[in-house]
Amino acid sequence: MVLTHTTNHTYSHPFPTVTLAFFLRYCSPQLNPFASHVLSTDTISSHVDPATGRLHTTRIHLKKSRLPPAVMKLLPTTLTGGTSDKASYILETSVVDMREGWMATESRNLNYVGVLSVVERQLYTLPKNRPAAAADSTDVETKVVFRSRLGERIRDRLGEARDRAEAAAESSGGGFFARLGARGVQRSIETLASTKTQDQLGKSREGMRIILERLRHTGIMGVLELRKMASQRGMQAPAH
Repeated sequence: MVLTHTTNHTYSHPFPTVTLAFFLRYCSPQLNPFASHVLSTDTISSHVDPATGRLHTTRIHLKKSRLPPAVMKLLPTTLTGGTSDKASYILETSVVDMREGWMATESRNLNYVGVLSVVERQLYTLPKNRPAAAADSTDVETKVVFRSRLGERIRDRLGEARDRAEAAAESSGGGFFARLGARGVQRSIETLASTKTQDQLGKSREGMRIILERLRHTGIMGVLELRKMASQRGMQAPAH
């Protein structure tokens, strides 16, 4: 089963500034307090295609990851390790075309894919049919696709013997999948993750807004200087 969640938003900032804010949004929690869950960001590759002039970038983010408690209750500890506090890697790819005025991004989790795969795709564009506002605003469409492969994974692991045991548990009214069934668990995980993502999208937009306002008031050099100062304070902080 697959769930898709789509939202649209308009930033009151020009396209070049929004694309810059996208790449700066995780640079420091002092600049973006909504990025405190991001432990590190590394650029794997970045190049400009000489034929198209498009910037292609691949980055990997390490984030504190906490599976929703409601999801944890649905899963046996053999799948979760008994705790929801983990760190997960997020692979991010992006393509920016400054001449045509669009940026396409994709982010996907590299951990827990056996439980839940989340793929977020965003398309940033100049406003359509609003030429007067085109220089001062940027539209973004965000599409998030959730897919839980839990039922498929469990069927593969358990085999026919465990299937018979689950069937027996079902007939007696007990057992993990007797209560929900594999498809029921999949739907529950996807729905709960979708609900949490709606809240996270709001925080992500707020973080972008903060970076955009900093760029508006201090410029790129001011933001980079704040980033440098925050980094130096972090290096000078005493170890605990």
